[in-house]
Amino acid sequence: MSANLLSLIVFSPLLGILVLLFLPKENKKALQAVCVAATGIPLLLSAWLYAAYSNGVSGMQFKEQLDWIRIPLNKEGVEGLASFYWTVQYHLAVDGLSMPLVFLTALVFTMAALASIYIKKRWKAYSIWLLLLEVGVFGVFTSQDLFLFFLFFEVTLVPMFFLIGIWGRVDREKAASRFLIYNGLGSAVMLVAFVILVTTAGISQQIAGNQLTVFYSGDIQTIVHNLLQDPTALVNQVSPNPQAENPFFLSEGMKTVLLVMLLIAFGIKLPIFPFHTWMLKVHTEAPPPVVMIHSGILLKMGAYGLIRFGILLFPAQAQDWAWVLALLGVINILYGALLAFVQNEFRLVLAYSSISHMGIVLLGLAAFNPIGMQGAIFQLVSHGLISALMFLLVGSIYERTSTTELGKLGGLAKSMPFLSAILLVGGLASLGLPGLSGFVSELLAFIGLFGTARVLTIIGAVGIILTAAYVLRGVMKMTYGPLPERFRELPDARFIEAVPMIALVAFILLLGVYPGILSEPLQQTVNGFHQTIHSLAGKIGG
Repeated sequence: MSANLLSLIVFSPLLGILVLLFLPKENKKALQAVCVAATGIPLLLSAWLYAAYSNGVSGMQFKEQLDWIRIPLNKEGVEGLASFYWTVQYHLAVDGLSMPLVFLTALVFTMAALASIYIKKRWKAYSIWLLLLEVGVFGVFTSQDLFLFFLFFEVTLVPMFFLIGIWGRVDREKAASRFLIYNGLGSAVMLVAFVILVTTAGISQQIAGNQLTVFYSGDIQTIVHNLLQDPTALVNQVSPNPQAENPFFLSEGMKTVLLVMLLIAFGIKLPIFPFHTWMLKVHTEAPPPVVMIHSGILLKMGAYGLIRFGILLFPAQAQDWAWVLALLGVINILYGALLAFVQNEFRLVLAYSSISHMGIVLLGLAAFNPIGMQGAIFQLVSHGLISALMFLLVGSIYERTSTTELGKLGGLAKSMPFLSAILLVGGLASLGLPGLSGFVSELLAFIGLFGTARVLTIIGAVGIILTAAYVLRGVMKMTYGPLPERFRELPDARFIEAVPMIALVAFILLLGVYPGILSEPLQQTVNGFHQTIHSLAGKIGG
């Protein structure tokens, strides 16, 4: 079973969709139970994956690879000498970067399914779109072929569009449209970059007798292998002018162009300032369970893609642009923190907080050392847990008070002590209190960058102080002070709400107290990344 474990994780939510199709749309309890169970299956499988993962191995594990699509191509002047094919492989695998994100995805989706008890209409369609979205996200984090990755990446756009546009708040259609436009543009830029990569560094050759077969493939390992070779030695054996038509050759200028294209494509998803405005609308208009997934998981797809396809494929160019990444990270941190501090809508506080915290990821990547990259990846997981918890709380509070405006709330600790306590824990984790997951990720990212860009590190650290200010401002305004009369009899968290809250807090505490549970599988992968980076930079970047 472990041989197909990744396929089971990726496609197991489809089993839930199949069951949902045969259930009556009026049976809300049955539909919700199936949705939760369908997200619980990949959660159990992901836990098994985490436990079975070998921490001492730096390469890919749990590989599943086979040719999926093979399209013959015609090449003028070489008929009879060679056969050309465009191939797409069904290639899944995980390493220390993707494996924790797979588990995070499974966990957050299960918590979001539990938090969907307050969805008030079209429960069947909602559950189907939610599970289809989960399939897409799993595929993104496990794909090892560029076009397979792109396919799963696009799969996530359609469910999110409908989840925002149908079940969101008053301005939901505009939020859904803005989401689709921005992310669609990012996907278009990504596709162009992927096509250029496949037609240059994605070529492999097989010789059987006198017949040469040439494959244009998006396989990541093939591309990395070709980039590691001497480009002047890798010539097209069937070309009349092989040196002029070297299929593996990418000029230094073209590598920089590709890096910038990928930075834009994944920067929109992350998001990086100034590509962030669409995300603010989503955070304020989408239903809280959907925002749990969006903030906790989908934003991480941008950072994951930037690491996997930007920095690891073009390390020399990325290192030249490290100051740009660091500068963008500082801008994200300060811009997000300053605007979060002046917001009266708690959803917007959390939205700008996400922008600020994604800046820490950029700082860790800009460090270009193992400590910084560990901090960046740690921040992805930590922020995923914290933001999912905070929007889970937003949903519970909004359901009881019909508002999340700070000026209309206050004193909730008197009527809802449990919810208020969890809100305080989430806020303290967000500002980086020692003993919670946020502290470890921020510490590693800033230590990693301090050795290479001390001034930017110090400026970025100011954002941590601002984080404490806006987080405590929001939490205190909501939980302390005078309690409005209409909120005196509000019920505290129900059992089905308390379970996901306690689970997320437990993982936040676990990463804060025992960070080794994440850093140990990360260690070998990050070391392997840096060996690859130095090899690529040394052979083709210098």
